[in-house]
Amino acid sequence: MQVMEEGLALIRRFEGFRANAYRCPAGVWTIGYGHTSQAGPPAVRPGMVVTEKEARRILGEDVAHFADAVGALLAREVSAAQFSALVSFAYNVGVGAFRSSSVLSAVNAGRFQDVPARLKLWVKGGGRVLPGLERRRAAEAELFMSEMPPQAGRDVTGVPKSVETDRQLGRAGAVVGGAGVLAGAASALPGWVFVTLIVVVLLAVAGFAAYRWRRPATGKVA
Repeated sequence: MQVMEEGLALIRRFEGFRANAYRCPAGVWTIGYGHTSQAGPPAVRPGMVVTEKEARRILGEDVAHFADAVGALLAREVSAAQFSALVSFAYNVGVGAFRSSSVLSAVNAGRFQDVPARLKLWVKGGGRVLPGLERRRAAEAELFMSEMPPQAGRDVTGVPKSVETDRQLGRAGAVVGGAGVLAGAASALPGWVFVTLIVVVLLAVAGFAAYRWRRPATGKVA
């Protein structure tokens, strides 16, 4: 199974592009979109420079390796979105950590709804919670749940997507329903009665507007 473009975009977003080789917080030489020598060629060395185009090519190769490793560890069939989220997680924490994680255990046990909570346990670096990792885990959780049944889907705020969708549809339905009632009432009247009603309403509105325009000011401020 291949990683979706949404998964690749998520990895690029949180890894960030670095043209010049640098040491990550763990002291490992890194370049491009989080590429290290452990992920495969090219080997990263001090002073190394890559273009963004080269970095994207390297990322594609790295992700393919991680996708193979993740796929080999899965005992359950997953959707493309779920697979992409898991590969992003493994890319960040490493295949070894992914293999022993409760994230993989939940997936292989078929407890897909537990995965977002399991992902959000992996937000520490150097013994402290990192906001960047919190955001990444939330994004991975959202991607993982994006193809689940509506009642199970939740966005990063914790509000079920199905609930928000129902709210929006409800508001739209109220507007459409109100228009439908008026249209139904109009169709039940004879044509000349309907036209007469329209004229009366327009005259009433015009008369009220003229009255407001002629009325002297009271000096009061609303």
